Amino acid sequence: MRAMVLTAFGGPEKFELQEGPKPAQGAGEALVRVHATSVSPVDYKNRKDATWAAVKPPPTLGYHASGVVEAVGPGARDFKPGDEVYYTPVIRGLPGSYAEYHVAHESLVARKPSNLSHAEAAAVPLAAGTAYDALVARGRLRVGETVLVHAAAGGVGHFAVQIAKAAGARVLATCRASNADFVKALGADAVIDYRGEEVAARVGELTDGLGADLVFDTVGGDNLAKSVNATRPHGRIVSIVSVPGNLSAAGRRNLDVHFLFLERSRDKLDALRSLAERGLLKPRLDAELPLEDVGKAHTRLEAGGVRGEGVLKVARRAPTAEARPPAGGPAGRRAGGSTAWC
Repeated sequence: MRAMVLTAFGGPEKFELQEGPKPAQGAGEALVRVHATSVSPVDYKNRKDATWAAVKPPPTLGYHASGVVEAVGPGARDFKPGDEVYYTPVIRGLPGSYAEYHVAHESLVARKPSNLSHAEAAAVPLAAGTAYDALVARGRLRVGETVLVHAAAGGVGHFAVQIAKAAGARVLATCRASNADFVKALGADAVIDYRGEEVAARVGELTDGLGADLVFDTVGGDNLAKSVNATRPHGRIVSIVSVPGNLSAAGRRNLDVHFLFLERSRDKLDALRSLAERGLLKPRLDAELPLEDVGKAHTRLEAGGVRGEGVLKVARRAPTAEARPPAGGPAGRRAGGSTAWC
């Protein structure tokens, strides 16, 4: 089995193609032949240092997978060999999806949207799952409300725009001016150039001074603190990133502020599949690269300005004579349970 292994925490050059044995599925697990995976900000942050997730070099990273079930373990009842699936791997001390094969507990695996290619489906689980949790589960978005989506051209943001529109919301979105047309095509009702406009003031103009009912922050830094004035009194804010700013003003406006870390489960993937198959959710791929170019994908994402998700396609190749096993953790150690945190 081929895998891109991170030989040490650091830059993109630390990835190395290695060969090793195919992992074995355990009780309740599915062995998936990975067709595509993708690259999200969590990947390059973990490439730099993933010790917070009990990951030690040399690991195999990767948080998205789309592929075909090759085998199932004892007690697995929901899938059979040949089923097309997609999911978000758990890599807390376990190998990720930058590999030809991956094992996951079937409770975290869902059937792939029938109208999406593996490359498109690989862009969905972590990014769209995060947007879904932020807007629907934590943000309690309702029909007719106004939502402000930050970094709307990015991997999570471009899904958030589509999910909010599908929920019947009015969508205001921030992005670079060069990405305005792209974000409008996703369904945004108004686009704000965060580099050339004062976001809170512009939101006030677009909402008759009321502010957005819900703000979704994917940027971090002091962006959340700045978003307080863009939120109506008694409104809600959801953030998926670190927040060093002063949020005392949120109390004076009686805001609900939520911090989100994705909980993996099949139910949200089933909901996303429904949206995709109804034509309400379409992944936009910033780039499609071979698995061996994972370093290039990380560099591209870190540079900023991407549109959608970068995808890595996993081609089949015969093992090399000088094969050596990737050290991403013992194949027998797997995660179980119906809900998992990375």
